Amino acid sequence: MSAIVVSSPGKVLLAGGYLVLDPAYSGLVVSTSSRFYTVIQPGSAHKIIVRSPQFVDATWSYSWTIDESSQVPTVRVTQIENPASSSTNKFVQLALQKTLSLALEVKGAAELSQVLTHGLDITIAGDNDFYSQRDQLAKLGLPSELASLSKIPPFSHTGVRLPDVSKTGLGSSAALITSLVTALLVQTGIIAASALTGQGITPAHRFAHNISQFIHCLAQGKVGSGFDVAAAVFGSQIYTRFNPVVIQHLMDDTAGPQPLLPTLSPENVAWDYDVQPFKLPPHTRILLADIHAGSNTPLLVGQVLKWRQQNSTEAHSLWTAIDQLNTSLGQTLARLSELHERDPTVYLEAIRYISSLQSVQWLANPNMKEQHTSCLEAFYEAHLLTEQIRAKMREMGRLSGVDIEPAQQTKLLDASVSLAGVIGGGVPGAGGFDAVWLLVAEPPLPIYGMPPLNCVERLWSSFTGVTPLLSAESAAQGACLENLDAVPGLRATLA
Repeated sequence: MSAIVVSSPGKVLLAGGYLVLDPAYSGLVVSTSSRFYTVIQPGSAHKIIVRSPQFVDATWSYSWTIDESSQVPTVRVTQIENPASSSTNKFVQLALQKTLSLALEVKGAAELSQVLTHGLDITIAGDNDFYSQRDQLAKLGLPSELASLSKIPPFSHTGVRLPDVSKTGLGSSAALITSLVTALLVQTGIIAASALTGQGITPAHRFAHNISQFIHCLAQGKVGSGFDVAAAVFGSQIYTRFNPVVIQHLMDDTAGPQPLLPTLSPENVAWDYDVQPFKLPPHTRILLADIHAGSNTPLLVGQVLKWRQQNSTEAHSLWTAIDQLNTSLGQTLARLSELHERDPTVYLEAIRYISSLQSVQWLANPNMKEQHTSCLEAFYEAHLLTEQIRAKMREMGRLSGVDIEPAQQTKLLDASVSLAGVIGGGVPGAGGFDAVWLLVAEPPLPIYGMPPLNCVERLWSSFTGVTPLLSAESAAQGACLENLDAVPGLRATLA
């Protein structure tokens, strides 16, 4: 039997930080080209072995039993003790237990037993961008540049245990859970592999989304906004969260076994999230920086929500203003894609033009051709909107006492967005010291002057501790089936 390989992308929340926690507001989410991969192969009889080959002491062995002693039969997944290791992985164990229990409800004990009787050998690996590569670059004596990152072997070993790795904030846990859960859904026959090979949102995607959301929330001990899992399943989107009530009753493991299918089925209308397709405009590139400083996102979120609760009128006014800007940014970026479809030649001429000029100069040319005006005005509007969003987010940070855009990030972003060809930028998600993002013009070469990407790299090299990431927007969008040998370096990670 050939291996089942499913990948899921990471995420960047361009706009909607904090607001996305409330179903009244939406977030602008970009899925990344950096992905998590789950490979399932036949293993040892009646055993499930899971490996994460990028980490020290990261192999977990499990046994499974079907427990039919209660009204709701479940699959119990128990870790097999290893004298050489005390390592555990709550995310993986919960994903196995809950997904296989769901398979038991859907397929029945006989069919599930048949699937598992020869065991499962599972390998999970994430692209290098999910983890800081500064130490790797230092060991190789390479500068912090995109070209240097390309020289690091794919799925590079981190040299540390999983709890000690330095992450870059791309949503590794959500991408991991989604790729593992979706691969298990294919392995057990709950969803067809063919459902993951086309474009568009299918019931199979919605099924993978619902169970991945539930397991991710269960592993984290809380029901979050879910935009990271939604990006891992559906790709880039304008996301409005689901009502947490839909899975609240399943979050209490002390209540005893409960059926999963009625709640997690894609036909359950209580899943009221909204996903609107979105993509960045053609010939633009999202560029991310690993700041390697770190922020406690739950702490930041807790403080902002506390401020919002204590200052409801002030917070409502500010959140409404930010939401209007976020919505306008999404509409403006969509309009640029429409302008490209309408006249690709004019659009390309416009993006070549802005690549050699700072944003303040884009509309200042008295000899500007009339046919370019719409494109240039839209690019400049996107620039203004990102700057206005940053200002409002800094205001929220000041009012709530939270470093949403710390002074160091402000200095870096101000310098970056003043460069030729940089459309806008900000701090993703909850902000803090983790990362920054830029939207950069990336027209085909040749162009006049240095490409904007190279200008940004040169600037960032003058800032201590700032390393670009290779990630761009995911061309494949959300969760998808992969060919093992088509993913460079993936087969080499298998035991």
